[in-house]
Amino acid sequence: MKKNRKGDPRIIRIELTPVFVPFHGYVREAMRAAGGLGMAIPAEEDWLGGDFVVCRLTAEDGSTGLGEVFVWLPETGVSPGQVILVIKEALGKYLLGESPFNIERIRHRMEINVARNEVAKGLLDMACYDLMGRIAGRPACDFMGGRTVERVPLAALVPLGEPARMAELARFFYTDGIRTFRLKLGGDIAADVEILKEMRRALGGEARLRVDYNQACRSAAHAVRAIKAIEPFGIEFVEQPLPLYNYLEMAEVQKRVDTPLMAHEDCFSLQDIVTLIELKAVGVVGLNPERPGGITAALRALDYAARRGLGAVLHNQPLGINSAAVLHLAAARHHQLGYATELFGHVMLEDDLITAPIDYSGGAAAVPAGPGWGVELDEAALQKYATGPATVLGPA
Repeated sequence: MKKNRKGDPRIIRIELTPVFVPFHGYVREAMRAAGGLGMAIPAEEDWLGGDFVVCRLTAEDGSTGLGEVFVWLPETGVSPGQVILVIKEALGKYLLGESPFNIERIRHRMEINVARNEVAKGLLDMACYDLMGRIAGRPACDFMGGRTVERVPLAALVPLGEPARMAELARFFYTDGIRTFRLKLGGDIAADVEILKEMRRALGGEARLRVDYNQACRSAAHAVRAIKAIEPFGIEFVEQPLPLYNYLEMAEVQKRVDTPLMAHEDCFSLQDIVTLIELKAVGVVGLNPERPGGITAALRALDYAARRGLGAVLHNQPLGINSAAVLHLAAARHHQLGYATELFGHVMLEDDLITAPIDYSGGAAAVPAGPGWGVELDEAALQKYATGPATVLGPA
């Protein structure tokens, strides 16, 4: 085992649990009304809920740290079982016997010994930040630069559907204080224009509208036509207009439109973000705590984007643990972001697996107080939604 600074408890146990949490009935209904997914992504199976892996690290002083990642094969390309397997067979050894405070050493060893697998690395990295906070009795954002705000402004998600139905949902969020909306588009250009017209009629000119094509545009020329058609409605940014990894075509589109682009489905590593920025293929960086490989890499990505004059969007549809992680990251780097944060798990999923809910009121979320992420795992809910037994590394 590695020697740590005197007094730094070492990680002695890793527990990994696969979880599936269904969407609320009204979410499934909204998705069915739009063809099963509520968006234009070309996947064949209905999306009925979220697959996750929940990680619990235990240190030798008894402190525990939590992490959680969302996985969906059409987007992340890995299943919960694959995430657990690579940690069991490879990544876990770089945490066991190590202090969570040596996060840079842990990250470096994971990187040089295991290629890719950013989601699995991000899960372990995330849990280390919670564990650091629990050991030190400090909030996790203290290890990211410190809290700069107490509440984080939020955006609402409006799934693809009939324009009137989309506007009705947006008005519902508007009455709760939300002023930024992510609209799913991608049916066809004329239909998208009708959606934007209806949204502006319903919300007025002050609401901030961002759109997500989920790869629906067939070519750079198609994307340019689609974006130019909706630009008169004042679009904050456009997410993933082209199929994944069409970086050069994304750069061509960004050169020909006035609205910033953001990548999502094809943005999974720090190198992806650097490449997209340097190709001038994006005007906004999108990431979450497990992408590009954890909090440590996310902090580097935010700093890199800021040096290039770009803002960033933190976005995810997580359970309570990851939602808390997003809020701590957003609170620590609020002034680097420039855009409202997207957190949709509490709206979409029937349970968040934490004992006390996060405050999502008035168009913003309160950063959970207390050590680490400031949330506690609901053990009964974990058992209810677990899809298999926990995998344990270290003492049982």
